[in-house]
Order: sequence, then structure tokens, then C-alpha cells
Amino acid sequence: MFGIYLKRELGRRKKAALVIALGLALGIALVITVNSVSAGMTQAQDKVLKSLYGLGTDMTVTKARTAPTSGSSGGPNFKFDAKSSSSSTQSSDRVQTQGGQALKSSLVTKVAGQKGVESAVGALSLNVTKVDGSFTQGKAKSSTSSSGSSGQGGPGGGSSSSGGAPQVQGGGANFNVNSYSVVGVDVAHQGLGPLSTMKVTSGKTFTTAQTGSKVAVVSKSYAKEKKYKVGSTFKISGTKFTVIGIATPDSSESDTDVFVPLKAAQTLGDAKNQVTTIYVKATDSKQISTVKKEITANISGTTVTTSADLASTVSGSLSTASSLATSVGKWLSIAVLAAAFLVAALLTSSAVSRRVREFGTLKALGWPSRNVTRQVVGESIVNGLIGGALGIALGVGAAYAVTAISPKLTAQLGNTGGGGGVGGGPGGGGPGQQASQNTLEIALSAPVSLTTIALAVGLAVTGGLIAGAMGGWRASRMRPADALRSVS
Repeated sequence: MFGIYLKRELGRRKKAALVIALGLALGIALVITVNSVSAGMTQAQDKVLKSLYGLGTDMTVTKARTAPTSGSSGGPNFKFDAKSSSSSTQSSDRVQTQGGQALKSSLVTKVAGQKGVESAVGALSLNVTKVDGSFTQGKAKSSTSSSGSSGQGGPGGGSSSSGGAPQVQGGGANFNVNSYSVVGVDVAHQGLGPLSTMKVTSGKTFTTAQTGSKVAVVSKSYAKEKKYKVGSTFKISGTKFTVIGIATPDSSESDTDVFVPLKAAQTLGDAKNQVTTIYVKATDSKQISTVKKEITANISGTTVTTSADLASTVSGSLSTASSLATSVGKWLSIAVLAAAFLVAALLTSSAVSRRVREFGTLKALGWPSRNVTRQVVGESIVNGLIGGALGIALGVGAAYAVTAISPKLTAQLGNTGGGGGVGGGPGGGGPGQQASQNTLEIALSAPVSLTTIALAVGLAVTGGLIAGAMGGWRASRMRPADALRSVS
């Protein structure tokens, strides 16, 4: 009897049921969309942090670079002997450590021995500024300033991250100033540190036997810029390196152009037994804050940057959109959902009021109030489920539309004060980098999880129960006499 009556009444009141279902559907669709976009924001932020920190890295240890002394040069100087022939071409490299003041390699072992630390590995970030060109006559001196901006190339390939326009004295000259980043990695522990976010798509990565070998893995963007392939060779300060692999970042863009074994990088940078960044993995994520305090207390002068510290420096449209999604979006969803529940309850109550004759007659025939209430609640739950199905369809459609459009969001990476630029992140984040290299572009997606779908179903049932409770309460107060009074 219940099922037959339910089916008949829903069929008779299709328009009213559809209005109630659509009201619930809009609220549920908004909740799904906001939840999915928020999940996409979280994934985007994780990509930013992963590209900076490395897989499995919980924190980095760096040391702020000391302030330059009075009268010191603002950047590297290059000297050339000019020839009278205009065809004379000369080239010079200047290799400098970047990403903070150098630390002794022995500190890596000391950090690894701290309580709560599972593993630690060191890396050395270098910046290579290359100047090449030709003279027409006389002698010339070319200098670059770290605050200037010129040269050729762009981020990730021949960028002038610390180059300025060459200043030539004593004759005409034509120079190109290019800069690129080099990172020395511990080939025995590549699962932690800057190379852990890269996937070698051509060639191979380092072996433990290549501790000091003159081999290199280059980023895909830099290889494309320089037309490098596996087997290509290039020189850094006169030392020839062979490309053994080309790597693609797991997410976003790599800030590092060239990876070489740590010992080879230490030789290039005249930094024997030194590193600029120590990457740390804690035994337990709950121990991160404790480990940070312990390292800071036991190793003076260092700055320990956790993923939380790093996340606080991320700004730009990604940060703004994430804040809106988690604050304004959340409260907007709650407000719209509450309004949808209220409207559904009021419409159900109004529909019950128009069925006075029907319910009064049923009671006159012997139906108890609980049966009438059960009937109204059953109709409301069905309406809620219909609304939930429509809401899921609308919400999933909106989420897939966001993923298909993939709007671009930018993440600007600030400095956490460690002297290493973005907490001493991998691949040469440092004071000498251009601001453009500290900006990542992330494509936003809106993944819909099973948890979100389950939430939508729960909201649909809840909305139906609320509407049913209101309508059932109204129906239970009716008396058989009300049906007679409604007859004109």
C-alpha cells in the first residue's frame, strides 16, 4: 500500500516534486563543485611544494649568506685579452655557489644523527655565468652585475639570472651573457633531494660509481634550448661533461638546468667538502616540528625550513583562489545548501497544506497520524534522492568543465629567510635568481572523489528528511474535520 500510494502521488505531483528536487540539486551541485575545486587547489599546492622540495623531503637546512663587505664587487668580473682581429672570439665562465652560505659536508652526517631524522642528504647549488664574444681592438674588461638584467635565453635554459649588460673599456666588443643553474647531487641517495622530483625520460641517471665523474643529467627544457641529447658534451669552466640523461620534472617546471655528481660540482665551485642545502626526511610527519627545533638548537646559524614554512611563502593567483575556495566558497556552499533545505521544507509544507482534504479523508477512513507522516516523509526522501542525483550530475559536470578548461594559476614563491630562496629549495633557488624564475604556472583541475559523491548522497537524504519532517509535522496536525471544512 505504501509503495503504490507513493508512486501514485509522485506521479500526480511531478511539477511540485521537480521544483523541490531542483532546489536541492542546486545546493548539492554547488557543494560538489566547491569541494572538487578545493581538492584541485590542494593538489596544485602540493605540486608546487613537490617541485621545490623533492619527494619525501620534510625540511631543508640552509645558512643565510653573509652581507657583502663595503666596497666589494656587486657581481663577477671577467677579463679578456682583446685581439686586433675582429674575428677573435673569447669565452669565460664564472661559477659561484648560490642558495645560501656553504655548509660543511660533515653537517649532513650530524643532521642525519638527530633524533627523529630518518635520512639526510646534501646538495650544492651553483650558478654558472658564461660570457662570450669578440673584440675589434684594444683591451677590454667585461663585468656583470647580479642586479642587472640582460643576456639571452629565458628561465630553464640560458637565463640571465645573474647577468648584467657587459661593460667594455678600451675598444669595441660584442658580448653574450648567459647564466644557468647547476646542482651537485649525492649520486648514492637520489631518492631524496633535488633530483627526486625529476624523471629521466631519455638515457639514464647516475650510478653510485659516478661519484666524481664528468657526467650530467640535464632538464628537458634546457636540453631543448641547447639542442642537447644523450651523448652530447659541453664545458663548464673548461671541464668537459657528457650528457647521460634528460629529465622531466614530475610537476610544473624545474628550476635546475644541469645536474652533476656532488664531488664534480664541489670541484667546479671550489667548494671542497661543502654543500649549500641539506634535505631532511623525518621518521614521522608528527615529528617535523620537534626535529626542526632540535636541528636549530644543535646546529647554530642554520635555518630549518619545513613544508609548512614553504607553503606560507606561496602567493599569487593560486594562493588567492585557494583562500577564496576554502573560505568564501565554503560559507557560500553552506548558505546555499541551508537555503535549499529551507525552501524544500517550506514547499513540502505548502504542498501538504493543499492536501488537507486528502489527508483528512484518510484519517477519517482510519489512517493513524504515523501512517500519514510516513507517507509524506517517504515522498520527501524520494524527492531528495532525485535532487541528489540531479545535483551530482550538475556538480560532476561543473567539475569536469573546470578540468577541461584547466585555468592557469600562478604561484609566486617568496623567501623564507634562509638565504636560499624559497627555503633553499632544489636546483638553485637563490638570491641571484630572477623573479620570473620564482613564478610557477599550474593548471587547475577539479577531481571528484568518492567521498564527495557520498557527501552529496548524504546531503540529499538529509534534505529529504528535513523537508519530510516539516511536511509530516504539518500533516500530523490535520483532523478529519479539516477535510469537511475544505469542501465548499
